[in-house]
Amino acid sequence: MNRRLIERLHAIVGDAGLVTDAAQCERHLTDWLGKWHGAAAVIVQPATPAEVADIVRICHETRTPIVPQGGNTGMSGGATPDASGEQVLLSLSRMNRIRHIDPINNTLTADAGVILSAIQTAAQEADRLFPLRLGAEDQCTIGGNLATNAGGTAALRYGNTRDLVLGLEVVLPDGRMWDGMRGLRKDNTGYGLRELFIGSEGTLGIITGVVLKLFPAQRGRATAWLGVQSPLCAVTLLTQLRARCGERLNAFELMSRSCIDLVAEHHGDTMLPIAPHPYHLLIELSDTDADAMEVVLERAVDHALENGLADDAVIARNDAQRAAFWRIRERISDAQVHAGKAIKHDIALPVSGLAPFIERADAAIADQFPHGRLANFGHIGDGNLHYNVLVDKTMDDDTYARNIVDMNRIVHDLVAAHGGSISAEHGVGQLRREALKSYKSPIEMELMLRIKQAFDPNQLLNPGKML
Repeated sequence: MNRRLIERLHAIVGDAGLVTDAAQCERHLTDWLGKWHGAAAVIVQPATPAEVADIVRICHETRTPIVPQGGNTGMSGGATPDASGEQVLLSLSRMNRIRHIDPINNTLTADAGVILSAIQTAAQEADRLFPLRLGAEDQCTIGGNLATNAGGTAALRYGNTRDLVLGLEVVLPDGRMWDGMRGLRKDNTGYGLRELFIGSEGTLGIITGVVLKLFPAQRGRATAWLGVQSPLCAVTLLTQLRARCGERLNAFELMSRSCIDLVAEHHGDTMLPIAPHPYHLLIELSDTDADAMEVVLERAVDHALENGLADDAVIARNDAQRAAFWRIRERISDAQVHAGKAIKHDIALPVSGLAPFIERADAAIADQFPHGRLANFGHIGDGNLHYNVLVDKTMDDDTYARNIVDMNRIVHDLVAAHGGSISAEHGVGQLRREALKSYKSPIEMELMLRIKQAFDPNQLLNPGKML
């Protein structure tokens, strides 16, 4: 890269904003899963929105591509530069300020680089709740959550990140700033610009600030672990729980027995709450009432047992037991890493389509890949299933690559046949960019490309991602 350009960027961010340490550079240039490795001409870490705007303005002037990056915890390669060494990697990790909390309007205003868990803590200290819950919440940033429209375990009740946002501050591809930092729940004055940037994976603009919704603190929680025979039993039970518990149903997690077995195999200190079943459920209710939740959940679980929807169940009697339940769920991904090479699918289906999809997909995978080990889990309350297949970790790379292509085609074709999506909460990035063309309609792809062209005609923001 032009030495003069690096000097100009250095003049904006100073020594503290230029990453030169080899180990730090590697951390930014390799994705969280270790699947994608890139190179960058320079890695900059601006400290303010104004510095971001100045950097983007210079890159626009010099036609230099930019890759925005938050906590670098993505699952689809959306924040990793290519191998050309010509791209500027712009990390927002120094932009970590909680700007304002408004307890009357129930909003929190923050920089895009604030770690998600820090936002949760700030809300808690104000006696409020910010409900986004992710496995990477101690590392991911709210800007990255916005860019990918992250989901998580509480999306059943509160929605994805998109549903938790009121206002945005965005640096456009030419360096101008759009100030949409309005804490309004109603604003009927034109196109929903905010919605375009959320989930756009940094291809339309760089989010630098956000106004988030806060909710009343949840003082009562009740958590149960159940064993069921099938996904159909799980979906039927979900329907009944929604009718009985309404908005208090906070989480409804499905885990196949193979997932539970993997956790037990690779985390020796794991104590299973009940004997193994074909499928397990982790259910949680929460409310502002500190006393009523356990009674409500007990009645719902008793009803499920009496009607044959569940075969066994246990309710957490204290915070330690509740944490132990969730620890099993959170260890599934790590256990899969230890077990073998995984072919992963982050899919969404109508809840009514989950059971028939799983039945058909299981049969198809068993027929075509008899040695594969299915390990399926997900937030089925909102239709999000992580449909994963493990293959032998000694499999050579070429065979593995062919299996990925063949298995993706089987799974994604079935997802499309059931009216689903090939990406529920992890984004498109590099991983699903080519597949997107097959599963989006031509008119959808055309409209997305038109929007990209309108915002970023020089294709400078996160090139090679999504489109």
